Amino acid sequence: MEKKTLFTVSIYTENNVGLLNRISAIFLKRHINIESFTTSECEIENVFRFIILVEMTHSGINKVVKQIEKQVDVIKAFYHTDEETIFQETALYKVKSNSLFEEREIQKFIKKSNARIITVNPEFFVIEKTGFRNETDKLYNDLAPYGLLQFTRSGRIAVTKSKMGISEILNTFKNQKKK
Repeated sequence: MEKKTLFTVSIYTENNVGLLNRISAIFLKRHINIESFTTSECEIENVFRFIILVEMTHSGINKVVKQIEKQVDVIKAFYHTDEETIFQETALYKVKSNSLFEEREIQKFIKKSNARIITVNPEFFVIEKTGFRNETDKLYNDLAPYGLLQFTRSGRIAVTKSKMGISEILNTFKNQKKK
């Protein structure tokens, strides 16, 4: 039986209504759980990049990516392992303000984890931490006993270590759109 691996899927697309639904449906039909999903503009004007984190087999991800590329609005899709990418996540932690001043341990957690306080008011303060999932989880566990009011984490953002050639593909796409 083929071993499951964590893959980062990068999908370059036009920005059209309904594409997110069609892409997620491809994973749904195959009963594949999406670990995280992030989208934003990329380095080429009017082109968006979806970054999807999934755990599956190599043959399975290859089939899924080929199916994604068949979508009309998809320009190109890639998949990479963790070893082939540089990736991070960002987390925000909202904590009761009295904990910041009464519990010195919190300041030690913040400093030790290379997090930063981004806002403080009389009721709460907000900490931002960028790093790997295990690092944001550790800070969550450290802060939980001190009145953690809210927590949110972004999906994975990633770039590849090797050249993908996507800029050339996207520039060709952009030039074709102008004609």
